[in-house]
Amino acid sequence: MSTLQIGLAVAGGVVLAAVVAHEAWKARKLAPRQPARTDPSHDDPDAAVEPKLEADPFAAESFPLPLPEKKAGMDALIDVIAPVALEDQVSGDAALAAMPSTRRAGSKPFAVEGLNALTRVWETPVPGQRYDAFQVGVQLANRLGALNEIEYSEFVVKAQEFCDAVNGTPDFPDMLEQVARARELDQFASAHDAQLGFTLRARSAAWSPGYVQQHAGRLGFVAGAMPGRMVLSASVAGMPPILGLGFDTQAALAEDPAQAAIRDVSLSLDVAHVDRSEQPFVRLRDSAVALAAAMDGVITDDNGQLLPRDAMDLIGSELEGLYDTLEQRDLAAGSALARRLFS
Repeated sequence: MSTLQIGLAVAGGVVLAAVVAHEAWKARKLAPRQPARTDPSHDDPDAAVEPKLEADPFAAESFPLPLPEKKAGMDALIDVIAPVALEDQVSGDAALAAMPSTRRAGSKPFAVEGLNALTRVWETPVPGQRYDAFQVGVQLANRLGALNEIEYSEFVVKAQEFCDAVNGTPDFPDMLEQVARARELDQFASAHDAQLGFTLRARSAAWSPGYVQQHAGRLGFVAGAMPGRMVLSASVAGMPPILGLGFDTQAALAEDPAQAAIRDVSLSLDVAHVDRSEQPFVRLRDSAVALAAAMDGVITDDNGQLLPRDAMDLIGSELEGLYDTLEQRDLAAGSALARRLFS
């Protein structure tokens, strides 16, 4: 082989190696970002450097804890309540056996409460207890609208069947008055219902599910009930989560999650469901900012418009007025009544 042939072969090899290296680099650049390895024995010097997050500003000790609430019963503010007089005491077992098979009248929750003969407290009937009186009720409004005449009639039928079974006599409020109350309450609720959402979009490389979960976990988010959902838990056990975080369900269920590409993540806050003392909007805003910085993303609204910090702060200031209005109406955000009405 001549010197020229050897030179051409070497040059060709160099070019081929360069092409292969370039394609590998391009594939790596376009691949979804992966979570950082935490085992020092497996350090990869070529792995992308993970942005460091500051100490969690949302630690539970930084916020006053709302007091646990008692289980909510019916309330005349948002329920139609019909008292039921009894000929004699009724056992909790008999009351439960007389309950309708479905606890709804149309789209509205239906409820029965008994006056415990021993404790003198209104409660959902309990086996082994005895009751001196009952009251039946139906919710005036929820996010599906106001109680209407058809739903009220269904409520009366269900309630009457229960009363017949326990030898009780109900006293139903006037239907037209209650439907009018329902419409007024629904108008108020519709005008003061706030469900906020920010979208975090990748600037360049997409994210893998593990990458999103790792960064969200550092801010306190934990796995939710559905694939692709995470939540920031409330300070009090049993209360609704403060925030929700969601990404593509198919990516979360992919056979190889490491290769699933996520280009946007949603952060959400159901204002009426979270106690004001949890500072939910501050945590929504700061979580979005922290994730955007750590994951090389941008924050937008539902229409894809960029949301700078001052625009988010303006939303937060407007929310303060909403909180005040709900409290003045005895429907404070996070309260049992507010969660029932805005459901």
